[in-house]
Amino acid sequence: MAASDTEALFSEAEERPARPNDVNELQNVDQEGNLMGQMEEFLGPQAEYDEEEEERKYYRRKRLGVIKNVLAASVGGMIVYSVYMGLLQMQLILHYDVTYREVKYSNLGLENIDRKMLMGINVTPIIALLYTPVLIRFLGTKWMMFLASGIYALFVSTNYWERYYTLVPSAVAIGVAIVPLWASMGNYITRMAQQYYEYVNYKEEHVQEQKKPPKGAFQSYVIVFQSIFYIIFHLSFVFAEFPMRIFLHGSLHEYSHVLANVQHCGAQISGVIPGFNTTVLTRLPRSMLLIKVESVLMGFAFLSMLIFLLLCGAAYRPTEEIDLRSIGWGNIFQLPFKHLRDYRLRLLCPFFIYSGLEMFFAISGLSLSYGVCVLGLKKLWLLVVVYGLSCSIFSSLSLSLLRLPRWVALLGGGAVHFVLLIVLLCWSPEPRSPQLEGPLLVLSILWGLGTALNKTGLSILLGMLYEDKERLDFIYTIYHWWQAIAIFIVYLWSRLPMRAKLSILLGTLLLACYCYLEIERRLAQRVPFRLPRIPRPRHKVKGYRYLEEDNSDESGSEKSEGDEEEEGHEEQEVEEFGAERREDQGQDSGSQGSDSPRSRMGRARGRQRRREDAHGEMGEGQKHKGM
Repeated sequence: MAASDTEALFSEAEERPARPNDVNELQNVDQEGNLMGQMEEFLGPQAEYDEEEEERKYYRRKRLGVIKNVLAASVGGMIVYSVYMGLLQMQLILHYDVTYREVKYSNLGLENIDRKMLMGINVTPIIALLYTPVLIRFLGTKWMMFLASGIYALFVSTNYWERYYTLVPSAVAIGVAIVPLWASMGNYITRMAQQYYEYVNYKEEHVQEQKKPPKGAFQSYVIVFQSIFYIIFHLSFVFAEFPMRIFLHGSLHEYSHVLANVQHCGAQISGVIPGFNTTVLTRLPRSMLLIKVESVLMGFAFLSMLIFLLLCGAAYRPTEEIDLRSIGWGNIFQLPFKHLRDYRLRLLCPFFIYSGLEMFFAISGLSLSYGVCVLGLKKLWLLVVVYGLSCSIFSSLSLSLLRLPRWVALLGGGAVHFVLLIVLLCWSPEPRSPQLEGPLLVLSILWGLGTALNKTGLSILLGMLYEDKERLDFIYTIYHWWQAIAIFIVYLWSRLPMRAKLSILLGTLLLACYCYLEIERRLAQRVPFRLPRIPRPRHKVKGYRYLEEDNSDESGSEKSEGDEEEEGHEEQEVEEFGAERREDQGQDSGSQGSDSPRSRMGRARGRQRRREDAHGEMGEGQKHKGM
């Protein structure tokens, strides 16, 4: 009986449906199981995610960004100089005309203002060596380019109200900004080549650990990027002629009028064009038309500023920018002068000077004293456009340095200019000779060939000789400062006989070629050169930023006393070492920076000493408490 009752109870329990609470508990268990499975699937290794492929895509975007930076900097520099040279040329032609000065400005003295303005542009860059490295390191390379382009835009804006107190100060500002702008652009393009190498070889150990790369690793990228820069930049000579050709060309007199009193041209003359007529305009351009032209140029000046600001990326990482400034402003001021102790830079100085002389001679001598003196002012735009196109096209010849020795570009351009200078010394064409247009255009093309090889060859050579990114701003500052000295020489020699000018050019060219061959000979014989030691960054220990152990901004400033004493002996004045020894042993300043093994050991010892001091203070505190 009891057994039958028990069986009946079990059968009733089985037949009775489950209560709602029981069903919810079962469902919750199932849902928790599903959630755990989903979490494991989400947190576990993803079958579709390929880490290597994502890394490759990331660095491909970085490489495209570098190319964008190079193109943006090239186009920005081209627009800045197109606006500057186009406006300056149109301004000088208008102010040269006696009728324009008397009718428009009466006794304002535009001729005197123009002389002061040219003096401000040409003389001020002489002192640029004193402040250019400080400005570049204080503002940064990108922001220096942006600020300099803003100064050029300021020069354009002052032409809306042509007075002494507007034109002359803006011209002085242009003179102050010339060397910093060019030094920043040269530094920027070379840094982009170095970054591109790092993004291409991101798997290499020395790139991942930010060590010094092998000797010559950047050279192919420096050649390509500098060639691209000058191919685009030299188009500024072409676009600079648009204002004159479109707005002013129809108002110019024919060559028979402006050259009526000219007796000689070429090698026989003194000055620019003796006897050139002081009235070159058939009618005065309307003021409203000039305002429209200046507004268009102002718009392009602002466009160049936006290109530098929005499209150009930073040349250095934020931590590198901090380290560049942390060596001390006194050291930054002195280092350009100390770099001149390097025989390579000293022997390149004649080529730096010649590089500035020959480009300004192409504009002021070849185009005016030979071209305008023979063909008239209406043909000036054609001569300059042909010269600019020649420079742009032949700048691509520097890509041949990927296969040929590096001396080919410099000595090739020097050989072309040597032949042309001999021809110009012997040639005195007759004025008012339109049949000589063909030979003059050929001369402009060949001179552009020499200019292209000279400009690109020098920038590429500096990128090859000085691969340390901490030195680039000093090196390009010295290069463009010597070019500023050449600008000053051209300003002084305006009244010299043409044969004297050509003789100065020829002598400078021969000296420059000899000095360059001497550099190559010494480097081939492994003659040691001297480089000033760049001090290690000295960060002020304030707050938490530089007290963390794994700090990315940490430099070699945290060292033991023994290391400080050793380094004190090394920081005396300069380090003398040979090129090959520096390559093999890594004794360059770049290898002695914050990423060298020695500095890392010093930092490790410094951190260990701080920890020991901290533990010691804690132990003393506990003892005092116990007492």
